[in-house]
Amino acid sequence: MPARLARWERGLLPLAAAGLLLLAVGFLTDPTQFFRSYLFGYVFWAGVALGCLSVSLLSHLTGGMWGLFIRRFLEAGTRTFPVLALLFLPVAFGVERIYSWTQPGDDPVLREKAAYLNVPFFLGRAAFYFAVWMLLAHFLNKWSRELDAGNPRVPSQLQGLAGGGLILLGLTVTFSAVDWGMSLAPHWFSTIYGVLFMVGQVLSALALMIALLAMLAEEPPIKGALRPGILHDLGKLLLAFTMLWAYVNFSQFLIVWSGNVSEETPFYIHRLQGGWQQVSLLLLLFHFMIPFLLLLSRDLKRSPRRLGALAGGMFLVRLLDLYWLLGPDLVGHGHHAVPFKPHWLDLVAPVGLGATWLYFYLGQLQSRPILPVGEPAVAELLDAPEAHA
Repeated sequence: MPARLARWERGLLPLAAAGLLLLAVGFLTDPTQFFRSYLFGYVFWAGVALGCLSVSLLSHLTGGMWGLFIRRFLEAGTRTFPVLALLFLPVAFGVERIYSWTQPGDDPVLREKAAYLNVPFFLGRAAFYFAVWMLLAHFLNKWSRELDAGNPRVPSQLQGLAGGGLILLGLTVTFSAVDWGMSLAPHWFSTIYGVLFMVGQVLSALALMIALLAMLAEEPPIKGALRPGILHDLGKLLLAFTMLWAYVNFSQFLIVWSGNVSEETPFYIHRLQGGWQQVSLLLLLFHFMIPFLLLLSRDLKRSPRRLGALAGGMFLVRLLDLYWLLGPDLVGHGHHAVPFKPHWLDLVAPVGLGATWLYFYLGQLQSRPILPVGEPAVAELLDAPEAHA
């Protein structure tokens, strides 16, 4: 197990404590803003864990060496759902400060949607989502341990879990995206909103896993066993989802623009004024165009240092993308435009929650061998002369 993981874990503890302390200060001084910022930070890090679950299931469904080298990184992320369920409690307590549909008043649209958008059903659905995610993660990790022990039936079991699990995961992530994100603007709707969330979550998880793998590339047992071709495959996967992110976002924009329906256009009108248009341009450049062009390079995709640096940068840009997606509606609720003026809690929440999540994540990552040594392909690479050079 790489020694630096323990050092990172120790370093994250004071950062997590400081972040949570500042969040407590924010709660005492401005409770409404605290809950808004907390939701933003929470949805981002919950999305990383969900992305880990998605990519892990995808790797078992499709196979390939690329999945073997990040399997333990992904599985560690899937084991953080109990922590995320606990961290959801502030969202549950602050639901009436976050969502305008909790106070429908005389709004006829909200009255019609009240059968779905009501607090008890909202919380019940959240409990169901976490139950499904933790159940999938349980069997994924249980059978992965049995795979290391040499159980010959496990590969087919994992493939079956992956096939059905991805369908179930897609449904629950879509509904959670509607509940936690889209209902911030309860008059607005988009049938592609859940896909936006899922693609973003996969990108976040992939970027973080590649960055971590690159940082540990010179540490045993990864050193020597990691081949340029494996990094190349991971880089191609990152490129594919970068293109998919652009395609899905452009598809939604094109449909809204061409339809020009008053119920749909406010989403983009509010994000193309008041400073949000600059954020939109930054996302176009740094979330798509620049990564797309750089990831076309074969040499970059085969270099741990350069691919890891790019993946780390993309992970940070993912945070900006989610803020662009949620930020205007956290305040305006889809009714009116708000200027781009981030609150200090909008930075503290993702940093504090991120340090907390990463602390538990690194603990899980160290609890098992960092490479699945029970896999013959990995064992063969570890036994190769280059691995001992």
